[in-house]
Amino acid sequence: MMDRSRFGLPAAGIRVFIAAWVVAVIAAVSGTARAENEAAAWEALRQGGHIAIMRHALAPGTGDPARFALEDCTTQRNLSAEGRAQAEAIGDAFRANGVNVDGVYSSQWCRCLDTASLLGLGEVNELPSLNSFFRNPERGDAQMDKLWEWLADNPSEGTKVLVTHQVVVTAVTGVWPRSGETIVFRVTGDQTLEQIGRIPPPR
Repeated sequence: MMDRSRFGLPAAGIRVFIAAWVVAVIAAVSGTARAENEAAAWEALRQGGHIAIMRHALAPGTGDPARFALEDCTTQRNLSAEGRAQAEAIGDAFRANGVNVDGVYSSQWCRCLDTASLLGLGEVNELPSLNSFFRNPERGDAQMDKLWEWLADNPSEGTKVLVTHQVVVTAVTGVWPRSGETIVFRVTGDQTLEQIGRIPPPR
């Protein structure tokens, strides 16, 4: 049997070294794949004909308070200072990547409207089918049908930005996004899409 201690490491040490090397290689490959995925997303947005669906920026907490009222922002979860800065940085990234936006649409929740406004990418249009159904999941299917109808009725050669909630992003794309994360896709048929890539929130 080979005496591994002759190479300066005991057998256990060699196993740890190999495991660390494998982890480093996997991390490097994963990082490259993520970068390529993000680059594909930006390229699609520059080309037009795609949708950027985005979870609102950082707003501490989960769901909304029991006293939630749509017309009163003080009863809702709202963007933190970090979230407001994050939304501005996302808008800066769109401009830095040369993306021309021909429509910005938002949930009627204050944290989404504020995110959409702080992007600075154009006039913000309220779109009820982007509203959260976190507290009322039984409404999800009917609401998503309305969103898909809207997407089918509003084809565009440009780029549309939709600012919404985790439950809506997940229902449309199957992705569970982080706050401020954007998923880029194009509509390919009746309630079908091609996902192009993901743009992580600014660091």
